Amino acid sequence: MQDILIGNGTVVTLGADNRVIEQGAILVRGGRIASIDGDATLRQQYPLAEYVDAGGGLIMPGFLCTHTHFYGAFARGMPASGPEPRNFLEILQSLWWKLDKLLTLEDSRASAEMFLVDAIRCGTTTVVDHHASPNAVDGSLDVIADAVEQAGIRACLAYEVSDRDGPAVIDVGIRENERFIRSLRSERRSAAEKGLLAASYGLHASFTLSPATLERCAAGGVDLGVGFHVHVAEDSSDEADSLGRYGMRVAERLQAANILGPRTIAAHCVHVDSGEIERLAGTHTNSVHNPRSNMNNAVGRAPIEEMVVAGVNVGLGNDGFSMNMMQEMKAAYLLHKFALADPRVMSADFVLKLAFEQNAKIIDAVFSPFSTGFPRVGELSVGAAADLVLLDYLPPTQLNSNNLPWHLIFGMDAHHVNSTMVAGRWLMRNRQVLTLDEARIHARTRELSLALWKRL
Repeated sequence: MQDILIGNGTVVTLGADNRVIEQGAILVRGGRIASIDGDATLRQQYPLAEYVDAGGGLIMPGFLCTHTHFYGAFARGMPASGPEPRNFLEILQSLWWKLDKLLTLEDSRASAEMFLVDAIRCGTTTVVDHHASPNAVDGSLDVIADAVEQAGIRACLAYEVSDRDGPAVIDVGIRENERFIRSLRSERRSAAEKGLLAASYGLHASFTLSPATLERCAAGGVDLGVGFHVHVAEDSSDEADSLGRYGMRVAERLQAANILGPRTIAAHCVHVDSGEIERLAGTHTNSVHNPRSNMNNAVGRAPIEEMVVAGVNVGLGNDGFSMNMMQEMKAAYLLHKFALADPRVMSADFVLKLAFEQNAKIIDAVFSPFSTGFPRVGELSVGAAADLVLLDYLPPTQLNSNNLPWHLIFGMDAHHVNSTMVAGRWLMRNRQVLTLDEARIHARTRELSLALWKRL
């Protein structure tokens, strides 16, 4: 593979070095970053490299998402059925638990493809997905994985085990997780070892998981050497259910069941208390904040800053909203200020830390069981993954490493992304998606979604 030299841009490294290099360049070699310096210096050193002109824009790390739901694509614009839901449980019952039961394998693939196009266009280079399709479980992670490999982004997949559809669906959900995890060490080993595919053991939430199911899944996860991807205290009803049935709060129950740990993702954590935060920190469990979803579902404000201060590694996800992680960053920045009536909370540099540094730790935790020497993501540094985006963002004021977070919150957005690269491979150049047939995907998702809506 020929070296690629990307120059004539402002290089934003993030990471420990955290530099902004005007008229900078980076050298990409074999899927990794081989050098970072001034444009003139690297052009002189590597005259045979393929030169890519960034047009004076930004060269920065790709965006990361540590909790999403590809399968939710068909919900966009879906006609309502029945009374408008009044709370989170009614949202699940009237929307998501109707939609997921109608999904076929073809629907699941099409939904994933739509989100993958969106990810590439938004410069999101790594995602952690959580799938559910109770009447089309067998092979569902395979069809998603096939789409992921075609798209070229990095993705960690999981199937949502839940008691809500009965013993047979519990069994097939467990089997799907465990079969797919094993496949990453056999027939899909190449993609996994390259750090392009990974898996967690998917669980829905405490209130839909019996002690027996948790015990089976915990044993399976330990045997397979992976962590779990589970919704935790997204709504107060989850805590009420756990206290009422088991006499324990959710995090305490999950810890007792051996679900928490350094490779586990506890999504949301909106209603965890100080004791639960201590449990998450003590077990080195990761959490993921999803502010747009939390506002949409009216479930409350997660205690993100309190969790980070206590030692919990908290990342940023989108819970099935668009793959535009810059919008998620803006939402995180604004939500907490509004909820607490305090402009000092959730500063832009804190949001940047969630979105890159702490998301990168989660991604390393879930990918490293399958990839020896999994590369650093979320930063541009020598030896890190060549996962990057080019943005047509010309800052109207000075841009430096100190004020970059505020440029991200107040200036940049997905429409500035013109090119996306993962592992040294261009997935989009000059706003042309290269790895997926975007027109075919959009036409097919419109056709399939309409058919699903008619089945409602």
